[in-house]
Amino acid sequence: MSRNTAKTFVLLAGLGGFFVLIGRVFAGPTGMTIGLVMGLMTVGFSYWFSAKLAIRSAGAIEVTAEQFPEYHQIMRELSQRAEIPMPRLYVAPNPQPNAFATGRGPKNAAVCINQGIIDALTWDELAGVLAHELAHVKNRDILIGSVAAAIGTAISFLANMAMFMGGGGDDEDRPNPIAAIAMMMLAPMAASVIQMAVSRSREYEADRAAARMMGDGEPLARALEKITMGVARRPVMVNPNQASAYIANPLGGLRKAGMGKLFTTHPPMEERVARLRSGEWR
Repeated sequence: MSRNTAKTFVLLAGLGGFFVLIGRVFAGPTGMTIGLVMGLMTVGFSYWFSAKLAIRSAGAIEVTAEQFPEYHQIMRELSQRAEIPMPRLYVAPNPQPNAFATGRGPKNAAVCINQGIIDALTWDELAGVLAHELAHVKNRDILIGSVAAAIGTAISFLANMAMFMGGGGDDEDRPNPIAAIAMMMLAPMAASVIQMAVSRSREYEADRAAARMMGDGEPLARALEKITMGVARRPVMVNPNQASAYIANPLGGLRKAGMGKLFTTHPPMEERVARLRSGEWR
């Protein structure tokens, strides 16, 4: 069993257990069964439909080799080096310089770049970004991220729903109000912890794999510096549970307002750049 497969099983087990716990707190013994069913449905939905939802939410369109010849050529070459099928390629009209990959695995993956990143980077620098996204595809990080995003979304949803649930049945089956309040406060925090736990190490590893794929860490390092400045100038409000899919946190520009720290799913960009330039990826 690969390390990423093991992580996925741990996440799935954690998801099931958490849904059962939430169901027990808010709906008594019957809620445990309901929570488990909801957990299984969430995992199944995230596995089969997360890619389509990510592309649709980004407003992206699939592009041909005639429309973006450099984009296609770079991805063909990188896919050959990585020895995986070439993903479907998309462009989103978003002016923020950013990119993400999605899909269940290498055979059905998609890579999306924002128009902003095309405008901000050279094609050499963009090749470093695309190698990073392709590394996520090859390492099957996308499935882990999709499951983590589903966990975060579902937990946050249930925590919000808890405010409107007063419980049912007799007194013995009614939820403990103290436990309910604690769950309402801790559930979103747990979702954030899950997101951070699966995101940071994946970004470092994808940077390392991209540099090896390119034979040079400098193009990606320069790209990350430009992306950091671009994201700060053009922050985009996306679902926080989806932010970890991007190469740079789309919410990063909101840190000065005190919001970014709530969604720190990416390692410090300065550290990523330093690692790429240190040559430790070799």
